[in-house]
Formats: sequence, structure tokens, C-alpha cells
Amino acid sequence: MRRMLSVEEAGEGILHAARRMYERRYVAANDGNLSVRISDDRLVVTPTGMSKGFMSRSDLVVTDMKGERVSGKRKPTSEIMMHIRAYELRDDIGSVVHAHPPYATAFAVAGIPLVECVLPEVIVSLGSIPLADYGTPSTEEVPRSIESVVTRSDALLLRNHGVMTVGNCVLDAYHKLETVEHFAEITFIARHLGSVSSLAHDDVRKLVEVRAAAGGGSVYPGCEESGICGVPQGADQTELVKIIVEEVVKILREGGNALD
Repeated sequence: MRRMLSVEEAGEGILHAARRMYERRYVAANDGNLSVRISDDRLVVTPTGMSKGFMSRSDLVVTDMKGERVSGKRKPTSEIMMHIRAYELRDDIGSVVHAHPPYATAFAVAGIPLVECVLPEVIVSLGSIPLADYGTPSTEEVPRSIESVVTRSDALLLRNHGVMTVGNCVLDAYHKLETVEHFAEITFIARHLGSVSSLAHDDVRKLVEVRAAAGGGSVYPGCEESGICGVPQGADQTELVKIIVEEVVKILREGGNALD
């Protein structure tokens, strides 16, 4: 059973992860938000309108599960309802992290999910990384947009918006964010070089077994769409590579305007 943290423990973890997120340039200006669940009806969350690299303990806010402030001087993140919806859908979630890491956000802007079976570490730790429909930030559209994907994945791309990850604690959720961005960057570079070599079905099945043995579940998230790989079977890989390279290069050159 997941241990509930105190306000102080949750705050310390949020500040640590938020500074790392800022230092790695996963957010700019006042972007991004983090939360930790400390009881059945209480969250510790980051404030709105403040850089994640320069927060102190007194800047954090405690809210209820309606997003109303219980304690703290600042207003909670404007994306609080996205966090709450994730907690409502899965009682195993202890923390939610949202950021705009450049490579992963570029894939989100291009409308390309990270679902290919390429890196063993990603398959074992995350599975595939689906793409949620676009929702206007700070509105009820975003919580609705994640409903069909957060129930089967610990990491997802938010179309034209960024990345959301969940974990049993804030460090777990943050590390998943690092994994998503690392995977996105490697995928982009490989596609720019000309091809991505997906793992064979048998190799993926072995990794699924490793995932299950490690407590990650017997079902590989996202694979129900195509059997065992994230790429539809029979797809023309040459054409797929060409399309994705062209689209992502275009986005990075023109500058994807990911909303917060």
C-alpha cells in the first residue's frame, strides 16, 4: 500500500523535482506544475504564475479534491483539475507532473505518439506513450482529454501542450518525465539519420515478461491497438520514417507554440 506523506515531506519532494525540471529546461518561465497526494482528500501542489526553479516551501499550496485552497498564500496551479482527474481515475497514483520538455513536446505538437517498441528500458519502465486529444489549458477540456489514456499509461503526450507523467511519488513521476524526453530525443535523432529499428515481437514479449516480474503488470500499455508493437503491423516503415522526420523537423524549425 502506498504510504501517504506529510505536507513537509511532499513539499520537499516537489521542490527537489521542480528544480531538476527547471535546470534540465523541461519548462520555461512559469510553465509546468507538480502535485503530491497526501491523503484521500488533500494535495500539495505548485502555485500558478511562478517559476518552478525558484519556489520555496511557503509558495506551495494545499488543496482539497475539488481544487479549492485549504492552506497556503498563493493560488494553486491553473491545471489543478487535470491532476485531480488522474487521482480520481487511479488510486495507485501518488504524484502528477506536467512539463514541456522540447523533444517530447515537439512530438505532441506534431501529433505523433511515442508508441514504437524501440528501447528495452522504455518498454520495461513505461510501455508506449500515447497521445491525448487537445484540450484548452486551464479548462475542463484537459481533464476530459486524459481520461482514456491515463488509465492505461503512466506517461502521455498532451497534443499541442506537453507531457504528463504519474507515479507513486513525485520522484517516480519526475523520472518518468526524464525517460519520455530521452526517448523522444533518441527517436528524433534516429529518424533524422534515416531509420528506427523496432524490436522483434519475440524480444518485446520477453521484455513484457520482465516488466510483469518487476511488478509493472502483465499487459504492455498501449499494445492493445496493434498486438505487441506500437507501430501498426504491415505499415510501410520507409514512408512512416519519411513523414515523421519531415513533420518533426518542420515543427522544430518553425518553433512549436505549446500552450501552458
